[in-house]
Amino acid sequence: MLLRPALEEFSVTYATSNPQLGERHGIPDVLDLPESNRSRPLRVIKCFLRAWSLVRQERPDVIISTGALPGLLVLICGRMNGAHTIWLDSVANSGRLSMSGRWAGLFADRWMTQWEHLSGAKGPEYAGALL
Repeated sequence: MLLRPALEEFSVTYATSNPQLGERHGIPDVLDLPESNRSRPLRVIKCFLRAWSLVRQERPDVIISTGALPGLLVLICGRMNGAHTIWLDSVANSGRLSMSGRWAGLFADRWMTQWEHLSGAKGPEYAGALL
């Protein structure tokens, strides 16, 4: 939600595994993704199929994900469909990159962190924090 002001001039579609997020912030038509994590492999497959469907339906030029496995799956599907992809690791992961954040480095065109000490030549880029 902290990125919304920077994206106001663009046509933006939001997808989340927390459907109440759209309602809480007055965003109509938020697309939903099933919650998934590495301990629930069948849900990961379900989420990947939903992410694939959303990307094929929406045909985004750019995908920005701010973390977690559902966002990583959308980013991967977007990359496979020609979208420019940006990963911004969650502000919650201040001690180390999340597992999804580490994997995102393989798929994102821009791989970023909000924590300067987590950036590096072989790691994500730091360009400032959202908070």
